Amino acid sequence: MTPTPPESGAGHVGAASPPAAATVRGMKAFALTVALLGGAALAQTAPAPATPAQTAPTQTTSAQTTSAQTTSAQTTPAQDPQTVVARIGGQTLTLADFDREFRLAVAQLANAQGLPFSEELLAQFAEARGSYLNQFVRDQVLAQLARVSVKPDTAAIDQQIADARAEFETEAEFDEAIAGAGYSSPDVLRAALERQATVRPYLEGIQKRFTFGDAIVASFYSLNRGAFQRDAEACVKHILVPTKAEGETVLKDLASGQDFAAIAKAKSQDPGSAAQGGDLGCIAPGDTVESFDKASFNAPLNQPQLVQSEYGWHVLTVTRRTQAGTLPLAEAAPLIREQLAREAAQKYLDTQIARVKVETFPDVLKAQPADR
Repeated sequence: MTPTPPESGAGHVGAASPPAAATVRGMKAFALTVALLGGAALAQTAPAPATPAQTAPTQTTSAQTTSAQTTSAQTTPAQDPQTVVARIGGQTLTLADFDREFRLAVAQLANAQGLPFSEELLAQFAEARGSYLNQFVRDQVLAQLARVSVKPDTAAIDQQIADARAEFETEAEFDEAIAGAGYSSPDVLRAALERQATVRPYLEGIQKRFTFGDAIVASFYSLNRGAFQRDAEACVKHILVPTKAEGETVLKDLASGQDFAAIAKAKSQDPGSAAQGGDLGCIAPGDTVESFDKASFNAPLNQPQLVQSEYGWHVLTVTRRTQAGTLPLAEAAPLIREQLAREAAQKYLDTQIARVKVETFPDVLKAQPADR
């Protein structure tokens, strides 16, 4: 295992090894999900990356729902896929619709751990079906609102799927990969991509409506200064080789002007960073083994160093380093504006969703769905 730091947040792909039970199929499914959906769960109703300015998590309220019991007039058996689960305005949602989205939600949790989706895993989440209903309904309401003003680029979506399919040698391998990501068919995958291409611009458009002046930002910063404390951090890249001689050769190659990223991709023995040109992102003290950590926080900037660890020899370069302390207002301001806009957009969205007439039938979910 190399001294790659763990995943630190949105936008960083962790290089930690997956559990031993993970298979190649599972990793391909995870990679496919990240590539196509940007790693973002479709169930989220607003983009909310964590920032130092975030003093409390944004609460996502459920859509206003009227819970209705199944009546004698409902003659369809509860386990029938066509049983009505909810009505949103003029749209009727069936048990099949719910099960499709619940399947994807479970698959995304598994894929985030580098594991493939499986029917056995889905069964383990059966008790969560009832609590997922509100989120399912909210997502559908959000999609309805988004479709009013946003039309997805269907040609771009077709190309996105074609590009993903091209990564696999056979159609069967592609089908297996999307199944491992929770998509029962290419059509289900395409529908998910269309929804994302509709909802994401809609949410971004709402957030852009809200702007905040310097006085408001400065006031927020002053009142929440404690939230802007940051740890020391070093941004590093490395090339891992087995021997000192190979490390010295890499140093000579770099001194002659060869590209660091190209050498890393060709020679580095760290599978977690080689594909990224050796880039490990930014680490905190103690994230890596002692010798690597010491060099990361003491070596001169932008000067390759040869460092030995239990994993081999590292040609390490520190590209940026920050000291522990309070984030300056100039650096905090963009984060504050993003948070304030996100919170204002969330309140606006909650109001819009609450206006939509929704009726749900939670008793339907108490029965096991029929095999399909």
